[in-house]
Amino acid sequence: MDYVSALVPPVVMAAFFIGLVVTIVKSQGGPNKAKEDAAVDAAIARADAAQQQGRTPDAQGV
Repeated sequence: MDYVSALVPPVVMAAFFIGLVVTIVKSQGGPNKAKEDAAVDAAIARADAAQQQGRTPDAQGV
């Protein structure tokens, strides 16, 4: 019976880990994926525009 008590904690942890991975995979994509991608693209565009606006000819090495 000692082997049963030794195996229960790893089996329980493995089951929870598998459940966590399945939940993460299922939550990816879906109807909100386009909105999330658009928000990230907009944030990158704003950061890029701010970086371009902050440059001077001296900073560009011209």
